[in-house]
Amino acid sequence: MLFIYTLLFLVVVVAAIFSTPLRAKAWTALALTAAGALWASVRAIGVLADGGTESLWMIPGTLFGGDSGSMDPLSALFVLLISIGSVASVLYSRGYLAHTLREKSPAHVSLHYTSLTVMAYAMLGVVCSDGGYSFLFFWELMTVASFLLILYDAQRREVSRAALAYLIMMHVGFVLLVVGFVRLDSVCGRATFDALGQYFHTKPALPLFLVFLAGFGMKAGLFPLHVWLPEAHPAAPSHVSALMSGVMIKTGIYGILRTTAALGDLPVLHTAGVILLVVGIITGLWGVILAAMQNDVKRLLAYSSIENIGIILLAVGIAALGKASGNQMVALCGIAGALLHSLNHSFFKSLLFFGAGNILSQTHTTSLDALGGLTKHMPLTSLLFLAATAAICALPPLNGFVSELLVYLGLLDGIASGSNILASAAGLAALALIGGVAVLAFTKLYGTVFLGSPRSHEVAEASEVDNLRLAAMALPLAGILLVGLFPRAAVGCVTRAAEFFLRTPSDAADWLLSPTLTAVGRIAWGLILVVAILAWLRRRTLRGRQVAEGPTWGCGFTAVNTRMQYTGESFSEGLQSIATSLTQNSGEGSPVGKGEIFPDAHRFDVGHRDRIGRLFSAWWVELLRLINQRVMRLRTGKINHYVLFALAFLALVFLLSILHII
Repeated sequence: MLFIYTLLFLVVVVAAIFSTPLRAKAWTALALTAAGALWASVRAIGVLADGGTESLWMIPGTLFGGDSGSMDPLSALFVLLISIGSVASVLYSRGYLAHTLREKSPAHVSLHYTSLTVMAYAMLGVVCSDGGYSFLFFWELMTVASFLLILYDAQRREVSRAALAYLIMMHVGFVLLVVGFVRLDSVCGRATFDALGQYFHTKPALPLFLVFLAGFGMKAGLFPLHVWLPEAHPAAPSHVSALMSGVMIKTGIYGILRTTAALGDLPVLHTAGVILLVVGIITGLWGVILAAMQNDVKRLLAYSSIENIGIILLAVGIAALGKASGNQMVALCGIAGALLHSLNHSFFKSLLFFGAGNILSQTHTTSLDALGGLTKHMPLTSLLFLAATAAICALPPLNGFVSELLVYLGLLDGIASGSNILASAAGLAALALIGGVAVLAFTKLYGTVFLGSPRSHEVAEASEVDNLRLAAMALPLAGILLVGLFPRAAVGCVTRAAEFFLRTPSDAADWLLSPTLTAVGRIAWGLILVVAILAWLRRRTLRGRQVAEGPTWGCGFTAVNTRMQYTGESFSEGLQSIATSLTQNSGEGSPVGKGEIFPDAHRFDVGHRDRIGRLFSAWWVELLRLINQRVMRLRTGKINHYVLFALAFLALVFLLSILHII
C-alpha cells in the first residue's frame, strides 16, 4: 500500500504544481513541502523527547520480504535536518528563479518545482525506512529528482555533462546498495538494517561493510568517490546546491551510521573504525586543500562539503574505535560530534550556498577574480555570509565550534586514556590541519568577494536581494545561533539520537558532557556581552565627534587601482606551490610573456581541476562511447532484424527460466 500511496501522492503533486499559474508554482511547492516538513518535524520532536520508536508503515510482502518504516531518535534528528533545509531551499527558490521565468516554459518550471517537492519527501522516506525495498525505492526517487533539479539550465553543455556524471555515479552506488541488501536477504531472510547485526555475527562482516560504505559513500562524497560534487554544485541552481550539499549528502552519512552501529561490539568494529578514520582524514584534507585552491565561489563551497564529510567520518571512526576499546567517553564525543556536525553543516552550508546564489544573481558571476567590494552594495548578504563563514571555520560563539570541540575532546581523551593513542594523535593532527586550511580558504573567499573594491561594473552596480531570499537565509542562521548559544540543549538532542550507537541512556551521556557544555555556553554569551559593551563604548565615544571619511592610505602610492588587490589565485599561491600534485591546472586566455617589457592588456584565468575527478571521468566517457558505437550497429533499419532481436530476447528469457536462473 505504501507504493500505491506514494504514486497517488506523486500524481497530486504533479497535478497541483502543473495546474497553478507560473508565478504561483513556487508557493504551491512551498505549501506542499512545508506541510510534510511540519508533520514530520512534530513527530520527530516527539520521538526525540520520548526516546522511543514510532512505527510509520508495514508492508507484508515485497521483493525483499516484509518491509517497514519507523522513526527512532536517529531518524528524527535527520528528519529535522531535512525539513529545515527543504523548506529554506524552496522559499529561497521563489526569488532566485524569478528572473528566469520569462526564459523557461511553464512545463519546465513545473517540472523543477515538482522535483524539488518530491526530493524533500524522498529524503524523509530514506531516513524513515527500516531498509530493503522501501529504502531503495526512496533512495532512487531522491536520485532521479536531484538529477532533474541539476538540469534546470540544461541548455548549457557543462550542466548536462555534470548531471550525466552525477546520474552515472549515483547508480553505481545504487547497484552496490542493491548487492548489499540482496546478500543480506539471502542470508537472513530479510533486508533491513536490523538484520545487519544478525549477518555480521554469523558471516564475515568486513566485505559487506565495505560494500555498504562504498554505496553510501558515493552519495556522501567520500574520497575518491567525491568527483561528482565539484561538478554538480556549480552546475545546479544555488537553492538546489544548498539542498544537495547541506541535506542530501547527509543521507549517505545516515546509511554509514546505521551500518557501523550494526557491527555492535564485534572485533571487526576496531578495523571498521580505522578504515573510517583513515578515509575521513584523507577526504577532509583532500577537500579542504582543493577548496583553498579554487577561484569559483560555488566550486570552493563544493570542495568544502567534501572536507566536512571527512570531519564527520573522522568523528565516526573515533567513536567506533572508542566503543571497540571500551572507552565510553571517546565513543560518546565521537558519535555526538559526528551527529552535531552533520546538523551544523546543513545550516552553514545552506546559508553559504544561498549567499553564493545572491552573488550570482546580482553580479552574474561567481569568479573570485571578478568580484570584490560587495559589502557596500549587499550589506545584509555580506553579514549573513560572514556568520556562515565564521561558523564553518569553527569560531565561537557559533555552531561549528561546538561540534568540532566534541570531536577534539574525543581525540584528546583517546590519547589521555591510552586507548588508540596513534589513531587519536593522527586524527588530532589531521583535524587541526583541516581547520587551519579551512580558515585560509574562507578568509580568501570572504575577503576577495566582499572586501576591497569592485573589479567590474556589474559588481559596482549590484544591489541587495529581495526579502524572500533573506527570510530563507534566516532559517539556517537561526540554527547556527541556537546551537552556538545553547550548546547543552543542542547536544542533549544529539545524545538522545546517539543511543542507537552507544546503547546507553542519554541521561548518562548528558551528565558526562554537561560541565564542558555549560562552560562553552557561558563563554559564548560572554563573548557577545564583550562585543556589545565595546560597541556601546565606541558609539558613546564617537557621539560628540565628527567622523570624516577619506580614501584609504596607499602607503605613499597615489595611483592605486582595482587591480592592486588580492585575487583568489594570488591569495592561496603559497598553498598551490605545495599542492600542485593534487590538481591538473588549466588556463584560459594568454598570460604576460617574459619578453613583454611593456605588456599589453591580458586576461588569464587559472582553473584547478581535481586529478581524481579526471581519472574517474575518463573511463565512463570512453565506456559510453564504446556502448553507443556497438548499439549503433544494431540499427540496421530493417524490420525483420528488429523482430529477430525481440524473438532472441524472448528465447533467452525462456531459457533462463527453464534453468531457474530467473
